Amino acid sequence: MQLKAQYHAFTTILIKEFMRFIRIWVQTVLPAGITMALYFIIFGNLIGSQLADVHGQRYIDYIVPGIILMAVINNSYANVVSSFFSAKFQRHVEEMLVSPMPNYLILSGFVAGGVARGLVVGAVVTVVASFFVDLHFYSFGLTVLVLLMTAILFALAGFINAVYAKTFDDISIIPTFVLTPLTYLGGVFYSIDMLPRFWQSLSLGNPILYMVNAMRYGMLGVADINVFTAISIILSFVVGLFLFALWLLNRGIGVRS
Repeated sequence: MQLKAQYHAFTTILIKEFMRFIRIWVQTVLPAGITMALYFIIFGNLIGSQLADVHGQRYIDYIVPGIILMAVINNSYANVVSSFFSAKFQRHVEEMLVSPMPNYLILSGFVAGGVARGLVVGAVVTVVASFFVDLHFYSFGLTVLVLLMTAILFALAGFINAVYAKTFDDISIIPTFVLTPLTYLGGVFYSIDMLPRFWQSLSLGNPILYMVNAMRYGMLGVADINVFTAISIILSFVVGLFLFALWLLNRGIGVRS
């Protein structure tokens, strides 16, 4: 398949995925903005105003990076898991698999669509946050890098979930019982320094902790985890999940009946 044809194949999937969620933005983008605004009001203004500073930062300022990242995680994941499972359910993914389009382009197209939704929602939540705090970036480049890598990682995770899912109920199990607990226990609303030593050690096994702290360092310049360690772990997960998802697609697992 020629390079130009590959480019058109990739952009076709990406545009389809983008239009899929932007066409119903009232259901896909707006709810995240409203939900995160409630987080800022309840945890930031009402509860946060009663709490001491964390690492020299007001509590509401401290939780902003994690809340933005939480929105990116949820929406990157949700877009791909629902889109690819729908493609399986309606059986039009088989048309892509028998076309000359390489499997890595199919995977990249769906992941790029998830990343697009994650970043769009992340931008909306950032705008919402600007009404509650004075946003500043310790390292804008690092912040963007963390957002992009996190969106890719969870778009890949959503793809893998969709591959294994056999019913619509299956695509809600992982977000409910795995993703949500890991997110809330990933240091979004607290520093692990506040925890007893045992729970600090246990928290280090949560990959979202590294993403939240890398994001927090990019915006505020403070973190519980070494930022280079955090970036390395995120990158390792991205590469590992991409190779695994591509292997699943190449083997036809969960796709070819």
